[in-house]
Formats: sequence, C-alpha cells, structure tokens
Amino acid sequence: MIRIENLHFRYPKKSPLFSALSWEIPTGNIVGLLGKNGAGKSSFLRVISGLLFPQKGAVIVEEYSPKERQPEFLKEVFFVPDECYLPASLTPLNYEKITAPFYPRFDSDRFKSLLGLFEVGAKIKIKDLSFGQQKKVVLAFALSSGCSLILLDEPTNGLDISSKATFRKELVSVIREDQTVVIGTHLVKDLENILDRVVILDQGRIKLDANLSDLADGYYFGIAPQAPREAIFVQSTTLGVQYIEPRESQSHSSVNLELLFQAVIKGSDFPLLSSYSNSFSL
Repeated sequence: MIRIENLHFRYPKKSPLFSALSWEIPTGNIVGLLGKNGAGKSSFLRVISGLLFPQKGAVIVEEYSPKERQPEFLKEVFFVPDECYLPASLTPLNYEKITAPFYPRFDSDRFKSLLGLFEVGAKIKIKDLSFGQQKKVVLAFALSSGCSLILLDEPTNGLDISSKATFRKELVSVIREDQTVVIGTHLVKDLENILDRVVILDQGRIKLDANLSDLADGYYFGIAPQAPREAIFVQSTTLGVQYIEPRESQSHSSVNLELLFQAVIKGSDFPLLSSYSNSFSL
C-alpha cells in the first residue's frame, strides 16, 4: 500500500526533518503512528497524502506518486488533518452532497448513521457546531468514504470520552480488509485495542515498527510490587511498577501502548523484534 524509500524532507530554513528514511506497509492494516508533539507525525502523513513534497526519495502509494496529485490517486485517499477545515456555511448534508461524488465507494447511509451515533445534527450549519462536533463530521465522512487509504491526524482531539469510544468501535467495524488506516497521535491511550501495527516516531526517526501480535508474542507487559530481573523497562506507579520483559513461560498479556511508548522513547531495546521491526536513523 505505502512504500517510502530514502525520504529526505525539510522545511525552508530549518534542519532536516527526515533524512534517508525508508518504510513500507502492506494493505489491510490499522497502523498507529505514535509520537510526542512535534515529532513529525503530521508532516509524515502530509508527505504520504501528497500535501508536502519531499526534496529527495520516492513515496509510492499503490502505484501512484502522491506529489503528482492524480485524480485516480486522490479518489482513493482521504486525509483528516488535526485542524478543522469544513466550509462554515454548509451543513454536514450539504458537505456530503458536494464532496461525496468524488469518492466512488462513498456510503451515504453509513455517513448519516455515523452522524447519528456521534450525535451531530445533519442539518446544522458547520459554523454552529463546536470544534469536537466538526471533527465528528469529518471522521464520519472519512469512515464512509470507502477510500483505500485513510490518514487521520490526531483524530480524537476534541472528542469527549463517549465519542472516542464510538470512534474506536466504528473504525474497527466499518473498515474493510482491503483498506489501510494510518492514525497519527500522541494520545496513545486512545488507540488501545484497535491497532494491527505500531510505528513510533521520535525526532524524525522511526524508532520502532512492529505488529501488535508480534509484540504480544515476544514480550510480557506486567505490573507488580517489584520488577523481575529480566525486565527491559520499568516504570513506577502507585501500585508498584509496570514493566516489560521477554515472554517465556508467562501467558500472553495485552500490549500496554503507553508503557511501550515510554520504553521506546527512552531508548529501551527490543531485540526479539529484530526480524520484523525496522529502525531508520537520520
């Protein structure tokens, strides 16, 4: 679905953000692109969508080069930025009427159903909706678009707890096996239980790229009064410590994304992932 080779990108008069970065993802994954604020997640998604042009290297989505902005490419990609961009004078139904024809697999019934689940009035003008409600309109449209690639930048910003739960549930239920979703966020907790793959980006570098199932097979995420001697990362909590250790005889545990994120950002090594994770230095 996405293949990036030797990517170089920088903003004018600034240090390189990405240099000699390579990455690829097959079709049919929900990918979490995790990173702190300023880590380059938004820029990475914009390069994939063709809104930013690399100075060097190749970015291929299916057989298309995003920077060429071909209609055949654009109708298969839907990008939701962190900021809202909907025309203020339109209602959600007006927006659908104008925009949906560009996407050949758009599902109008699903869009209206999602607006109902998100509790957003379909006939209220965008200017009269809160930031969170506008975000729900765009997310409902994205999940109804039928696009092969959906890119979401901080999709849960502005959503209340109930809406976050609805978004997670509907994302998993409506996405087809031939669709790929890449979600950039620093709100790690919001993505638990929906990801197939996690990519951790820090200072323009991919520090970890792994399938969640491989992480669960290779490592045990636990909590105890004291950490075992084999732990590769330990973090204090009010109940003792949270830790990560290579899994041997332990039963499977759920991958604690917040703990994993902290471990990777602070430099912990995950040697059991060496055969299927990728790390690219600047």
